[in-house]
Amino acid sequence: MNQAQMMQQMRKMQQEMARIQEELANTVVEGSASGGLVTVGITGEFQVKKVTIKPDAVDPDDVETLEDLLVVALNDALGKVQALSSQKMGALTGGLKIPGM
Repeated sequence: MNQAQMMQQMRKMQQEMARIQEELANTVVEGSASGGLVTVGITGEFQVKKVTIKPDAVDPDDVETLEDLLVVALNDALGKVQALSSQKMGALTGGLKIPGM
């Protein structure tokens, strides 16, 4: 492979990466806790877009449980976003571990 072909391949890869990043930015993944008492929506860029708390999850005498449910829901969504990002970037890089991706 000559240098021109390599540069063309790199440009194509950069364009595909930009497309995937845009797709991830526009994808909202939902995480939940306790059967949906608390749900959160997070983009593929790890931005929280939505938090939903059902009235049954709110007990003024037990705020700690609600806090725990939020942590569980957020971690659930973050894990799903990480898996989605790895899947999409893995398809682009052929499974290679490239720093920063």
